[in-house]
Amino acid sequence: MNQTIIQFLQKQTGATVSCVDEKSRPYCFSCFYAFNFEEGLLYYKSSSDTHHAQLMNTNPFIAGTVLPDKLNKLVVKGIQFEGIILEPSHSNPEEASSCYYKKHPLALAVPGIIWAIQINHIKMTDSTLGFGKKITWGRDEEIKICV
Repeated sequence: MNQTIIQFLQKQTGATVSCVDEKSRPYCFSCFYAFNFEEGLLYYKSSSDTHHAQLMNTNPFIAGTVLPDKLNKLVVKGIQFEGIILEPSHSNPEEASSCYYKKHPLALAVPGIIWAIQINHIKMTDSTLGFGKKITWGRDEEIKICV
């Protein structure tokens, strides 16, 4: 994964995630996340009885965005991603909890489950690299920088 993407995702704290219901109506939610760049996973905490959790149990395909925690109206910067929700008991729940609570220690006081989003595609826009500059990454493809 491109270092610019990794650094951006590690620095930020919040994401908006969108899923769809059985009638293909979109639904989105906001969450705090932690990023595991080695596996390309975003971890977030939520209850299993939320509306979005129920929707993603039926259809695990999601899309989302990450914007800078502090917006600068003169700079266009952010990430759009596509992925899939992994089961809460995914391959390494201990790693997910450790990574998430290291970034968000106060979340230990809130009940919930650590979920993982396997990111399969990212498009990052960063106008500090040049007007209209995009960096794309896919789990099964090479990094592309588009002008």
